[in-house]
Amino acid sequence: MKRAFNVFVGNEREVYQDVGAGYSTRPDRPRLSRGNERTIMTSILNRIALDVSAVEIKHVIADDNGRYKSVVNSSLNRCLTLEANIDQTSRAFIHDAALSLMDEGAIAIVPVDATEDPSKSDTFDIGSLRVGRITEWHPKHVKIRLYNDETGQQQEIVRPKWAVAVIENPLYAVLNEPNSTLQRLIRKLALLDAIDEQSGSGKLDMIIQLPYVVKSELRREQANNRRKEIEEQLNGSKYGIAWTDGTEKIVQLNRPIGNNLMSQIEYLTSTLNSQLGITQSIMDGTADAKTMLNYMSRTVEPIISAIVDGMKRVFLSEQARSNGETIMYFSNPFRLVPIENIAEIADKFTRNEIMTSNEIRQIIGMLPSTDPNADVLRNKNLSQSKESIEEELKNQNAEK
Repeated sequence: MKRAFNVFVGNEREVYQDVGAGYSTRPDRPRLSRGNERTIMTSILNRIALDVSAVEIKHVIADDNGRYKSVVNSSLNRCLTLEANIDQTSRAFIHDAALSLMDEGAIAIVPVDATEDPSKSDTFDIGSLRVGRITEWHPKHVKIRLYNDETGQQQEIVRPKWAVAVIENPLYAVLNEPNSTLQRLIRKLALLDAIDEQSGSGKLDMIIQLPYVVKSELRREQANNRRKEIEEQLNGSKYGIAWTDGTEKIVQLNRPIGNNLMSQIEYLTSTLNSQLGITQSIMDGTADAKTMLNYMSRTVEPIISAIVDGMKRVFLSEQARSNGETIMYFSNPFRLVPIENIAEIADKFTRNEIMTSNEIRQIIGMLPSTDPNADVLRNKNLSQSKESIEEELKNQNAEK
C-alpha cells in the first residue's frame, strides 16, 4: 500500500505546473502539402503508407551469404520494432515516413537521441528517430524542419548528409515532378472545384432585355437603376420573387456549360492508378492474389526498400556491416492467403520441412502446443523412432 498509485490522488500540482507548449491538435502529425489534402490522393497515399508500415523492419545479423541469422538486441532495433520516439510507435513512425516521403518527394530520418554525435563518431547507438522535412539542400548538408519533443515546436536544424538518412521517393517522377501525372490531376481537380463553386454560389446569372436601345449615357444609367431595383426586390423578398414590366425580357444563363474537364480527370486518374499499380479492387479490399502481388512488388516494395537502404547506409558503421549487422524488412506472405487455403499451405510447409507445427499455429493465431514434436522440423507423414526425434530436437535446441 505504501507504493500504491492512483492517477487522481496527489496529482493536483501537475495541472498547474508548466509542462511546455500546448496545442488542441497533435503538433508532430504529418500535414500533407502541394494540395494533396484536397484531392483523392489523400486516400491513395494513406493506403500505400499503411501497407508500407505493415512490413516489419528489424536490426539483424546476417550470415556470410547475406541471409537472416538473428536479431540484434539494440536501441535501433527497439526503435524499429517497438517505439521510435516518445510520440510514435515503430509502425506509426514508418507510416509517417512513407506518407511524408510520397508527399514531399524527399525526407530525412534524423537520429534525435544517440550515445554519440553521429556526425563525429561511427560507434553510436540510436535512442530515438524522427521524420523531418528538408527545406534547403547544400552540397554536404541539409536544413531540416524537425519536431522538437522537448519544446513542443517545429525547429530547423542543419545536419551533414552522412549523419541523417536522406531518402528520395522512388515514385518521384509520378508523384512529385511539377508536370507529373499527379500534379496535372491536382490542377484539373482545382479547376473542377472552381466551376462547382461558381455554380453553387447562389447567383442567378441572368440577362435583362430592356424595351429600349442602351447606347447613350442616360440609357445606361436607367438600365443600371433598373438592375438595382430587381436586385433589391429579390433581396427583400422572402421567397426571392421580383416583378418586371411586360415589355422586359429575362434570359436565364445558369445552364451547365459542356466541357471535357471530367473526361480529362477520369483519364488522368486511370493513368495515375496504372503508374502506381493501384486498382479500385485494392482500395476496397476485393483484389485477388495476383493483383495484390503486383501492387506489393511495384508500389510497396520500392518505398520500403528506399527507407531501409537509407537507414542501413547511415545508421550502421562500416565495422558493424563487416560484422554482419544489417537492417532487413520482412513481409508476411500469409496476410494475402484466404483462410480456405491455409490447411493446404500448412501441409506443404510442414511436409517439406520448411516450418514446424507450432510456427504454423502461431500464424493462424493459436497457442503453441506443448508436444515436443510440434517444435521439430520434420515430415510428420514419415514414421521415426522416439530416439531419433529426441536427438533431432536436442540438435535444434543446441543450434538455437
